[in-house]
Amino acid sequence: MAEYDLHHHGDREVGPGLVDLAVNVRLPRPPSWLREELVSAVDSLAAYPSTVDALHAVAARHGRAPEEVLVTAGAAEAFTLLASALRPRRAVVVHPQFTEPEAALRAAGHAVERVVLSEVDGFVLDPALVPPDADLVFVGNPTNPTSVLHPASVLRSLARPGRLLVVDEAFLDAVPGEAESLAAGHPGVVVLRSLTKTWGLAGLRAGYVLAPADVVERLRAVQVPWSVSTLAGVATVACCRPSAVEEAEKLAVTAEADREYLASGLAAAGIDVLGDPRGPFVLVRVPGGAAVRARLREVGYAVRRGDTFPGLGPDHLRLAVRDRATTDAFLTALRKIL
Repeated sequence: MAEYDLHHHGDREVGPGLVDLAVNVRLPRPPSWLREELVSAVDSLAAYPSTVDALHAVAARHGRAPEEVLVTAGAAEAFTLLASALRPRRAVVVHPQFTEPEAALRAAGHAVERVVLSEVDGFVLDPALVPPDADLVFVGNPTNPTSVLHPASVLRSLARPGRLLVVDEAFLDAVPGEAESLAAGHPGVVVLRSLTKTWGLAGLRAGYVLAPADVVERLRAVQVPWSVSTLAGVATVACCRPSAVEEAEKLAVTAEADREYLASGLAAAGIDVLGDPRGPFVLVRVPGGAAVRARLREVGYAVRRGDTFPGLGPDHLRLAVRDRATTDAFLTALRKIL
C-alpha cells in the first residue's frame, strides 16, 4: 500500500503574506452575532463545561433523540473516538477523502483497506467496490478533496446488518438544502458534522456525532471528560438555532455561485475541474502541479497539494472557493504562471 502523509492538512500550506486558498474554512472570522455570544460566555469559564444544552440543540436541529447525539471537539475527535471504541474486523476507507479517519484507525492499531475511486469517471461511488464483509466503512459527503456529493440512495445501499457506515458530512451545510444528507437517521449509519467550516470556528473545535444510541454510548465511554469546551458548547447551541441554519443556507447559496464562477474561470484558463464539485472547494489537475504550487506561493497564493490524499498525485491541487474579487486576482496570477 502506497505511503501518504495522512497528517498533512491545508493549514500547513498557509504562511505570512499568502492569500489562503488551501484551507476550506469559508469565513475569515465568526460572524458578529456569534462572536458576541462567545465573548459573553467568557465569564463562565471558571466552571467545568457541560454539553447538555448543546446536545439538545443538535437533537432539535436534526429531529433526533438526544441519546442519538454526541457533541465533540470538532469532527476530528469523532474519528479518534470511533477508532478507540470500535473493534472492526475489516475496516474500509473510501478514498480520495479526508485522511484523518484512516490515520485514527491506524493509530488505534486497526488494519485499513482502501477503496480508491477513479478520476476517470468523476470519483463516482460504486457500492460494489466496497467489500461485502467490511464491517466499518468511512466515506465523505461531499468528499474532501474531490468535492463530489454522493447520492443518499447510494450511501444507504452501503448500510447493512453487521456494518457501521460512517458518513463525514463536515461540508454538508455548505450544500444548498443540505442535499443528500443522512443526518435525519438511517439504521447502521453514523453521521459526523463540523461547525468549523461554515462559521469560521476551526480554532474553537466544535462538531457532533449523530448515530444509533448504542453507538453513541460506546463513543461517550471513551471520550475524555470535558473534552468539549464551554465556548464550543455555546457555539454549538448558537449555530443550531433556526436563524443560524437559515443564515448557513444563504451562505451555501453564495458559495455555490462563487464555486461556479471559479470553475468557469479555470475552464477559460484551460484547467479542468475534476468530478462534479458541490462543496466549497474544487479539485483540479495541472501538469507540473508541484511546480505550479511553488510558483503560486512565490506570487502570494497558498493552495492545497493533492499528493497527500490516497489516490491523487502531485499534479492534483485543491482550491478553496473564495469571493469573486479574490478569485479574479488568483486566476490572473495563475494564467501568468501557466
